[in-house]
Amino acid sequence: MEQPQYLIDTNAVIDYLGKNLPDTGMNFMNSIIDALPNISVVTKIEVLGFNAPDEHYVMLTDFMNDANVFDLTDNIVDESIIIRKKHKTKLPDAIIAATAIVYDLTLITRNSKDFENISNLKIINPHKQ
Repeated sequence: MEQPQYLIDTNAVIDYLGKNLPDTGMNFMNSIIDALPNISVVTKIEVLGFNAPDEHYVMLTDFMNDANVFDLTDNIVDESIIIRKKHKTKLPDAIIAATAIVYDLTLITRNSKDFENISNLKIINPHKQ
Protein backbone atom coordinates (compact mmCIF):
# COMPACT_ATOMS: atom_id res chain seq x y z
CA MET A 1 0.00 0.00 0.00
CA GLU A 2 1.39 3.38 -1.03
CA GLN A 3 2.14 5.96 1.67
CA PRO A 4 -0.10 9.04 1.57
CA GLN A 5 1.48 12.21 0.29
CA TYR A 6 0.89 15.56 1.94
CA LEU A 7 0.65 19.27 1.22
CA ILE A 8 1.55 21.45 4.20
CA ASP A 9 -0.55 24.58 4.82
CA THR A 10 1.09 27.82 5.97
CA ASN A 11 -0.08 27.53 9.58
CA ALA A 12 1.30 23.99 9.85
CA VAL A 13 4.71 25.12 8.54
CA ILE A 14 4.80 27.94 11.09
CA ASP A 15 3.61 25.70 13.94
CA TYR A 16 6.21 23.06 13.03
CA LEU A 17 9.15 25.45 12.69
CA GLY A 18 8.09 27.24 15.89
CA LYS A 19 7.81 23.88 17.68
CA ASN A 20 4.20 24.71 18.54
CA LEU A 21 2.81 21.21 18.00
CA PRO A 22 2.22 18.43 20.52
CA ASP A 23 4.90 15.71 20.54
CA THR A 24 2.77 13.41 18.40
CA GLY A 25 2.23 16.20 15.86
CA MET A 26 5.96 17.02 15.81
CA ASN A 27 6.81 13.34 15.23
CA PHE A 28 4.24 13.13 12.44
CA MET A 29 5.57 16.31 10.82
CA ASN A 30 9.21 15.20 11.24
CA SER A 31 8.52 12.12 9.12
CA ILE A 32 6.96 14.26 6.38
CA ILE A 33 9.62 16.97 6.48
CA ASP A 34 12.40 14.36 6.45
CA ALA A 35 10.98 12.88 3.24
CA LEU A 36 10.23 15.93 1.12
CA PRO A 37 7.78 18.58 2.25
CA ASN A 38 5.26 19.70 -0.36
CA ILE A 39 3.89 23.23 -0.20
CA SER A 40 1.88 25.54 -2.43
CA VAL A 41 3.46 28.64 -3.89
CA VAL A 42 0.90 30.50 -1.73
CA THR A 43 2.46 29.06 1.42
CA LYS A 44 5.89 30.16 0.23
CA ILE A 45 4.58 33.70 -0.34
CA GLU A 46 2.78 33.79 3.01
CA VAL A 47 5.68 32.39 5.06
CA LEU A 48 8.41 34.48 3.45
CA GLY A 49 6.14 37.54 3.45
CA PHE A 50 6.32 37.80 7.26
CA ASN A 51 8.65 40.44 8.68
CA ALA A 52 10.66 37.91 10.63
CA PRO A 53 13.95 38.65 12.39
CA ASP A 54 16.99 37.78 10.26
CA GLU A 55 17.77 34.53 12.12
CA HIS A 56 14.18 33.33 11.65
CA TYR A 57 14.10 34.44 8.02
CA VAL A 58 17.16 32.27 7.30
CA MET A 59 15.38 29.25 8.83
CA LEU A 60 12.23 30.00 6.80
CA THR A 61 14.23 30.43 3.59
CA ASP A 62 16.14 27.20 4.22
CA PHE A 63 12.85 25.36 4.71
CA MET A 64 11.49 26.75 1.44
CA ASN A 65 14.67 25.82 -0.41
CA ASP A 66 14.31 22.23 0.82
CA ALA A 67 10.61 21.99 -0.04
CA ASN A 68 8.86 20.94 -3.21
CA VAL A 69 6.89 24.07 -4.16
CA PHE A 70 3.87 23.55 -6.41
CA ASP A 71 3.43 26.55 -8.69
CA LEU A 72 0.13 27.63 -10.19
CA THR A 73 -0.94 25.60 -13.18
CA ASP A 74 -4.03 25.83 -15.35
CA ASN A 75 -5.50 22.81 -13.51
CA ILE A 76 -4.96 24.47 -10.11
CA VAL A 77 -6.46 27.73 -11.37
CA ASP A 78 -9.52 25.91 -12.73
CA GLU A 79 -10.01 23.96 -9.49
CA SER A 80 -9.53 27.16 -7.45
CA ILE A 81 -12.32 28.83 -9.43
CA ILE A 82 -14.65 25.90 -8.76
CA ILE A 83 -13.83 25.97 -5.03
CA ARG A 84 -14.33 29.73 -4.78
CA LYS A 85 -17.68 29.60 -6.58
CA LYS A 86 -18.99 26.62 -4.64
CA HIS A 87 -17.64 27.35 -1.15
CA LYS A 88 -16.93 31.12 -1.02
CA THR A 89 -13.39 30.26 0.12
CA LYS A 90 -10.67 32.91 0.48
CA LEU A 91 -8.39 32.94 -2.55
CA PRO A 92 -5.21 31.71 -0.79
CA ASP A 93 -7.13 28.84 0.83
CA ALA A 94 -8.80 27.98 -2.47
CA ILE A 95 -5.42 27.76 -4.23
CA ILE A 96 -3.94 25.61 -1.45
CA ALA A 97 -6.98 23.30 -1.46
CA ALA A 98 -6.95 23.11 -5.26
CA THR A 99 -3.25 22.21 -5.23
CA ALA A 100 -3.92 19.34 -2.83
CA ILE A 101 -6.87 18.12 -4.91
CA VAL A 102 -5.08 18.34 -8.28
CA TYR A 103 -2.05 16.43 -6.98
CA ASP A 104 -4.09 14.02 -4.80
CA LEU A 105 -2.38 15.16 -1.60
CA THR A 106 -3.73 15.23 1.95
CA LEU A 107 -3.68 18.77 3.32
CA ILE A 108 -2.00 19.26 6.69
CA THR A 109 -3.57 22.27 8.40
CA ARG A 110 -4.53 23.57 11.82
CA ASN A 111 -7.46 25.41 10.22
CA SER A 112 -9.48 22.40 9.16
CA LYS A 113 -12.68 24.43 9.57
CA ASP A 114 -11.61 26.61 6.60
CA PHE A 115 -11.58 23.53 4.37
CA GLU A 116 -14.14 21.13 5.85
CA ASN A 117 -16.86 21.87 3.28
CA ILE A 118 -14.66 20.88 0.35
CA SER A 119 -15.79 17.28 0.01
CA ASN A 120 -13.04 15.98 -2.27
CA LEU A 121 -10.24 17.36 -0.06
CA LYS A 122 -8.49 15.13 2.48
CA ILE A 123 -7.41 16.99 5.63
CA ILE A 124 -5.30 16.15 8.67
CA ASN A 125 -4.69 18.41 11.68
CA PRO A 126 -1.18 17.98 13.15
CA HIS A 127 -2.45 19.25 16.52
CA LYS A 128 -4.74 16.21 16.74
CA GLN A 129 -2.24 13.50 15.85
